[in-house]
Amino acid sequence: MRLRDVRRRLPVLTEALPKDKTRVLPTIDQGEVPTPRHAVWEFTLACDQRCLCCGPRAGIARPDELNTEECLRLVDELADLGVGEITLIGGEAYLRPDFILIIRAIRERGMTSTLTTGGYGMTQERAEAMVEAGVQSVSVSIDGLEAHHDRLRARPGSWRRAFGAMRLLRAAGSKISANTQINRLTVDDLPGLLELLAKEGIHAWQIQVTVAHGGAADHHELLLQPYMYLDLFDMLEGLVDRCRALGITPTPANSLGYFGPYAHKLRRQQSRQSHYLGCQAGIAGIAIESDGSIKNCPSLGGRNNIGGSWREHGLRAIWERAPELSYMRRRTDRELWGYCRECYYASLCKGGCTSVSEPLLGRPGNNPMCHHRAIEIDRMDLRERIEWVQSSTGEPFDNGLFRVIREHKDPALRALHGPVQIDEPRTARADDPFGGGRPVKLDHSPRTER
Repeated sequence: MRLRDVRRRLPVLTEALPKDKTRVLPTIDQGEVPTPRHAVWEFTLACDQRCLCCGPRAGIARPDELNTEECLRLVDELADLGVGEITLIGGEAYLRPDFILIIRAIRERGMTSTLTTGGYGMTQERAEAMVEAGVQSVSVSIDGLEAHHDRLRARPGSWRRAFGAMRLLRAAGSKISANTQINRLTVDDLPGLLELLAKEGIHAWQIQVTVAHGGAADHHELLLQPYMYLDLFDMLEGLVDRCRALGITPTPANSLGYFGPYAHKLRRQQSRQSHYLGCQAGIAGIAIESDGSIKNCPSLGGRNNIGGSWREHGLRAIWERAPELSYMRRRTDRELWGYCRECYYASLCKGGCTSVSEPLLGRPGNNPMCHHRAIEIDRMDLRERIEWVQSSTGEPFDNGLFRVIREHKDPALRALHGPVQIDEPRTARADDPFGGGRPVKLDHSPRTER
């Protein structure tokens, strides 16, 4: 028997191990364990672009990425766990020569195979091979009109190549969709971009807010301010109507929401309830990094979110027993803080998308990037903005830290009174990544508003 096929047994724990001991997966009394419907798999961190907003800071493959044999075994375990769809992402999945084999294996196990790409290096040969292997839909990342897309992707010509990739994929027989980051560069491009995407024959358009992790943590000038959500959602209402007139399904990501006057219109095709259902990381979804790290959310990493190594534990044990994977299943509104703690929707929303709030404030539970919240605060003649206070580390899925400043809408009152309230970031306790957290001690000296 080969050494890599031998996995360490996972003992049953009744209490946490001391800090100086190796962490093992405990048994958690959580009732019935849900079945993940969707897996997002970072197939490699190698990439042919250097996007400013990239969460994993893709470019170079991770050390010790899963080999082909391991990937095929993981496909089997995903199918056995009950996953219905696997989306290959990157980096760029097509930079691994075995990505066609994995697409074929996904389909042979009866799962839906989809892929997300920047499309820079898409060729006719690759497109046709993907379709022949069984890929069913490919989403091409296009962020704004040409000048802004090329700036964000840091590769001249990437916008034209992305549109070229859609044409190659469609000609090969794949369904195509698009996904777009919304930030200060791209927000005004959205109406014009939609018209261009419609001409290419996309069936769906995923829109998501740029969040403050990875590369975007170093370019926080790109991030929308919470008070900008008022104008943004007024625009999105019209874009949703235009999508449906064009026969395109609008699919707002979990970073975009959550409750408000347009919530039903934006999300009515995503769930029976037609509203935000709370973060589904570790409930309906599972994520995989290219070295086999299993985590709850494809947009997060680090010790708060990675449940363990597939090579060491296997998929089912991590899904069923790792606290990082079961966190959202056990979470309650008692863990909320700041405005979200008192919100009318607290028990259902639970602070919205964790991949938005955690990179901003160090832990989830207080999320200023919310349309409902912006409306309610606007009714008080106030507004909220985020202010950068601490740099990121330069690692994949790292983040800086921000504070949330509530202040008067009126510029004269702002100048006279200064902030009405400041929510400082919080970090989790070292011995309890999901504990109550503690405020970070930061310099309160005035900073120039961006």
